[in-house]
Amino acid sequence: MLIGATALLLGGGGLAAYATTALAGNNTPDAAAGHAQHTASAFTLSCPDVGERLRQVPRSAKLPVSKGLSALDKQVHDAYHSMMGGSGGGSVLNGLQTKREKTIKMMVSAIAKDAKRPGYLLKMSGCTMKPVTEGAGEGGNDSTKSVQDGWYQGQDPNQTQGQDQGQSQDPGQAQGQDPGQGQDQNGGQQQGQPGGPSPDDFVDINNVQPNADAPPFAAPQGDNASTGTFTTECGRNEDGHFNSDNVIVTPGVSNGAHHTHDYVGNKATDAFADDNKLAQSDTTCDNGDQSTHYWPVLRKLDGNAEQKPGAAQDANVGTTLTPATVTLTFRGSQSGEVRAMPRFLKIITGDAKAFTNGTKNANASWSCTGFEDRQLKDKYPLCPQGSQVVRTFAFQNCWNGRDIDSGNHRDHMAFSDQNGNCPQGFEAVPQLVQRITYDVPQGNSFAVDSFPEQLHKPVTDHGDFINVMPDNLMSKAVECINDGRECT
Repeated sequence: MLIGATALLLGGGGLAAYATTALAGNNTPDAAAGHAQHTASAFTLSCPDVGERLRQVPRSAKLPVSKGLSALDKQVHDAYHSMMGGSGGGSVLNGLQTKREKTIKMMVSAIAKDAKRPGYLLKMSGCTMKPVTEGAGEGGNDSTKSVQDGWYQGQDPNQTQGQDQGQSQDPGQAQGQDPGQGQDQNGGQQQGQPGGPSPDDFVDINNVQPNADAPPFAAPQGDNASTGTFTTECGRNEDGHFNSDNVIVTPGVSNGAHHTHDYVGNKATDAFADDNKLAQSDTTCDNGDQSTHYWPVLRKLDGNAEQKPGAAQDANVGTTLTPATVTLTFRGSQSGEVRAMPRFLKIITGDAKAFTNGTKNANASWSCTGFEDRQLKDKYPLCPQGSQVVRTFAFQNCWNGRDIDSGNHRDHMAFSDQNGNCPQGFEAVPQLVQRITYDVPQGNSFAVDSFPEQLHKPVTDHGDFINVMPDNLMSKAVECINDGRECT
């Protein structure tokens, strides 16, 4: 399959893809190949998520698996850029599969030394081409539909309904436009942004119907609920703690995230920070909480191509926006009391690859201040003058009572149902809610960092947390929550 897309090379190697039409007589590869009358759409790459399928990773295999996962992401990154540069789809896919096979075999062999051999991973080397005009796959959500009992209230994200709509690449953009030139709210997206976002990824918050009885940070209410909250103040990353590592998913590997993370809390957090290092670190939190909180940065789409990993080298272009506020709140359970989280519990919420993986694990919430009864999952909000963009992550609130982590970093945690009941074998713990606000320029002027092939879609947003609260502080938080008090 040939790719009907051209690429505009930005300073430093960033690529902006535009759909093209191969008309008779034009000088495109498709036309030369005899596809003169074929109108082609832009594509991205969709690969099986090997990390999602990991179950048991013994200590001896943690570093090889971590290096393997990072290598798989880099391989997709390189293949995507090759495809956007005009390489044929078939050759890109074949080359990518060969590289993935080698890496996955290495991971399987490493795991098999001290655990059951995960042979099923060997079937996950092949990738496909996904039209960028498709939504986020099975289970995609139309974010304007009602979600009052949905994912951000602590319910399994699969339980919302509707289909994602309008996640398409703009076919009307032409080559040669200034990549640093933005447009106003009525004029479409930033020109030249590598691989997205699309104008259809934005929606005027005034055109969204209220779909939430309460904002996602509100405490549960009811006769059996634990109605208290515990809020920890850790600043807005005024110290500029950024890196493109991911200590949970790819520990021991620099640039394991391939996008830049924004950190508050523990000052030592990077790819090489083990539990001991985190426990000995200083913190930005004013109550001594050494926990780690991080999420992808939000960028102003101004064409600023900073040449370093996680930024322009990984197709994330634009000036990093500092949050206006960061609020970190732990709340209770609808069904009763919560128990303490264990120290060094690791939780990921959301999915950085939700555009190609589908929305099973997607769990980011977008809104505007003054409009938080309107929550969006697969759209960026266009906020009126004076209103701030809001990102909210409500984390899994049920723990299996045994493990501080799991092979895919998900299986040890779960969401309760809408009544606060945890799945069998799980018990309620305080639910972390990260709420972050931003002052952004008017219009389609911002996007979250992402893997290049994920096209900076809002549905790929995600948050990460490592509980490093001292035990006495966690006990205080649990007591406040179960007693129905508001504490800091």
